Amino acid sequence: MANQVYFDKEVIAKYSLTGPRYTSYPTVLHFHDWFTGNIYQEQAALSNEDLIPSSLSLYFHLPFCRKVCFYCACNKIITNNPAHSVKYLDHLHKEIKMQGQLFDRDRMVTQLHWGGGTPSYLTNQQMQALMVETRNNFTLLDNDAGDYSVEIDPRVTDTETVSVLRDIGFNRISIGVQDFDMKVQKSVNRIQPFELTAGVIEQSRSEGFKSVNIDLIYGLPKQTVASFRQTLEQLSELNPDRIAVYNYAHLPHMFKTQRQINEKDLPTADEKLAILQYVIDYLQAQGYLYIGMDHFAKPSDELAIAQQRGTLYRNFQGYSTHKDCDLVGMGITAISRIGNCYAQNVHGLDEYYDCVAQNRIPVSRGLCLDDDDRIRRDVISRLICNFYLDFEEINELHSVDFREYFRNELLMLNDMSDDELCFIDETGIKVLPRGRILIRNICMVFDKYLRNGTNRKSYSKVI
Repeated sequence: MANQVYFDKEVIAKYSLTGPRYTSYPTVLHFHDWFTGNIYQEQAALSNEDLIPSSLSLYFHLPFCRKVCFYCACNKIITNNPAHSVKYLDHLHKEIKMQGQLFDRDRMVTQLHWGGGTPSYLTNQQMQALMVETRNNFTLLDNDAGDYSVEIDPRVTDTETVSVLRDIGFNRISIGVQDFDMKVQKSVNRIQPFELTAGVIEQSRSEGFKSVNIDLIYGLPKQTVASFRQTLEQLSELNPDRIAVYNYAHLPHMFKTQRQINEKDLPTADEKLAILQYVIDYLQAQGYLYIGMDHFAKPSDELAIAQQRGTLYRNFQGYSTHKDCDLVGMGITAISRIGNCYAQNVHGLDEYYDCVAQNRIPVSRGLCLDDDDRIRRDVISRLICNFYLDFEEINELHSVDFREYFRNELLMLNDMSDDELCFIDETGIKVLPRGRILIRNICMVFDKYLRNGTNRKSYSKVI
């Protein structure tokens, strides 16, 4: 029951707002440029002094792509010139050395992720060298117990690449598909035949990858319920362990590449909602559990197990089972979370190169959380990950009286309780099946920054 979703069109329409996805709280909109690399280094040093220092999660941003996908809102560099990646990797190796010096070597790396862009854009030799440099400066596991994942684009991934990725330590892959329908693929400039994706997945499993994730997007041009039904049926043939079905947010004023999409081809709001409803019904009928925030997983998957145990976590890469890690982000725009601070690297290549050449950690902005931020972050994280909140646990951990501290927020939840989105009693909050798809709305009640004039145009719609 904890993972089931009830789709109510009227309730969804009532709560159709824009809001954060809560990969962090506070969100990146509230990072400050006074947060410098020096502050980051101080926070890293403090994190080493804990009686039991947390393990580490490493994220590497590899921004290169050969072709642009019109829907993409990621920070990417479109190029077929390999010289660009050579220069970038040279500086990334130097950043790895600088970052590695900040953290004690007894802090094991239990989670590692390459994101993009297109990590498989790199040559096999470049990928091998990047992992060697990482091992030289951080303590990676020497077994297969960690969560070491990589994003793969089948269009630029051959059989040797899959083998190399497994050999250098990756055990999970995530594959962007978006839609198998050729008309949709053409409309977003991403031609990726089903057979190509199936071949990469088949080889990944034969090489011993223990988990396969597939990303889909609903709301793209030319999509209909009927066309997406066929995509889901083809998806079932691939039998992925995890599935992410993202809402396409058309924000051409923010992302220039989206201006190449013909808005007349986008599905209507009603059609888009119907696609989402079909996706939820179909995947649940196939035995997948709704993890939350667009994510589904098999009952045997680590995400589903962590959610059942109340230990699921959410960070800048999405849902995770590694709650107690400090996250070290490397490369342009990468975000770190060290202790009670967030730090984001510079956006542009030239600025990144200048910082690294001067032996400076390339942080451009960040945030140190105050006590209220930490309490609200914990509340939002528990709700968005586990669909319930125990008041007493918050009281003990943060030395507050939850019902008094959040008196106004509990009053604000009354309407949602009346609409059967959540159930509130003396012990806590339980998110009901009708409210799980609207979990962002419930979390937004506890977001003080939204009440202080944050421009919601910067956020996507919750549905």
